[in-house]
Amino acid sequence: MKSLQTYKRWWRYKSYRDDAVLPEHTVDCPDCGSRMEVPRLKQGQEVHCPTCNHEIVQVEHNPYIAPLAYAVSSLILMAFVYSMMFVTVEIMGVVSILSLPEMMRLLVLQDFGFLAEVMFVLTFGTPLLFVLLCLYVYSALLTDRALPALFWATRVLVRLRHWIMVDVFFISALVADIKLSAVSAVEFGPAFYLMLGLAVMLIRTSVSIPQHWVYYRIHQIRGHNAVQTASEETICCSRCLYFRRADEETCGVCGADLYRRRPKSLSISAAFLLTAALLYIPANLLPMMISSSPSNWQSNTILNGIVYMWRDGDQLIAVIIFFASVLIPVLKIVAMAVLIASASICKPPMSAPKMAVMYRLTEAVGRWSMVDIFVIIILMSAFHTNIARVVPGEAALYFCLVVLMTMFSAYFFDPRLIWDKWYQPVSDGLEKP
Repeated sequence: MKSLQTYKRWWRYKSYRDDAVLPEHTVDCPDCGSRMEVPRLKQGQEVHCPTCNHEIVQVEHNPYIAPLAYAVSSLILMAFVYSMMFVTVEIMGVVSILSLPEMMRLLVLQDFGFLAEVMFVLTFGTPLLFVLLCLYVYSALLTDRALPALFWATRVLVRLRHWIMVDVFFISALVADIKLSAVSAVEFGPAFYLMLGLAVMLIRTSVSIPQHWVYYRIHQIRGHNAVQTASEETICCSRCLYFRRADEETCGVCGADLYRRRPKSLSISAAFLLTAALLYIPANLLPMMISSSPSNWQSNTILNGIVYMWRDGDQLIAVIIFFASVLIPVLKIVAMAVLIASASICKPPMSAPKMAVMYRLTEAVGRWSMVDIFVIIILMSAFHTNIARVVPGEAALYFCLVVLMTMFSAYFFDPRLIWDKWYQPVSDGLEKP
């Protein structure tokens, strides 16, 4: 009983600290540019923009221990997921025992090194680096130590959150299971079930890192105050949301480039979008997947494959692939084109709040188009013998680049330009309501 009370006192001490706060200060919303006063925040409190409802500032309920606990759990789960069997596939007496590293090895052996690199980076490299940086940064915050390269580690940490696709790969495995089970005996191993836990832990780690508060604590540890008074001579950094002198080229708080609006945002975003649109043409015309057996050989484009699966009775997988490979990429290209045009050359077709929602949805769903690529990787790994073989077609490379280009297009687009255009003074000198 005494040990339990001691533990409770230790947990209360570790969970609630006087320095886990944010002082009252001013910020500009990174989504709409609206200026607002943020009150003093304690643990578990957050502030949303009253104009666009974007989450601006947050202090985690357990700001020190929770991210460390989630990161350690992710690291342990990652070790198991990448060292244990993922799936066993048996077809006509031939058994394939697959782990995630084995899938990457098979891709390299069959000269699909680019897909192996994509799988490695998005499902292992990026998550591992993210977790290690989280442990490094939060160890410094917990111990009040200004460790070397702490600002660099924090900058990389918050940017890696958008490129972790363990959850996408897990859903892809479920989709592939529908196809695999139709022609073979499939048994998922421990790594498959642990991957669900890994995906949840990585998501929870990501949402428990409020970069605004993290940068404040880093400067507090270094004996500096990150908060400056907002004025016409200062600019609110779009990354850390602290005001800095306008003559600074890089933010003195987080080290990011300092600007009122992202330089050449529209031209860079449009260039990536145009590249994605052009690459999407061969991605649809060339074969996406080639399957063969001693008695059959089949080459399918994206649309042909969807039609074939629908007629073959796999309606569910056909619908999923249609959404991931056709509907989402097309809608994202169209949505980004509308956003770019609305911010530059024409009147927005909707109100700024609705355009902001469209941008957030476009940015959020783009990564799920990787489902088709991951499904092909899993099928190729399962069927790599003379009895049954699946290899990625030329379209796989183009489609993978389409997904990446659309993600870059959304990343470099500055959504505040939509609001600038919406509130642009009209001829009578008044602003739009």
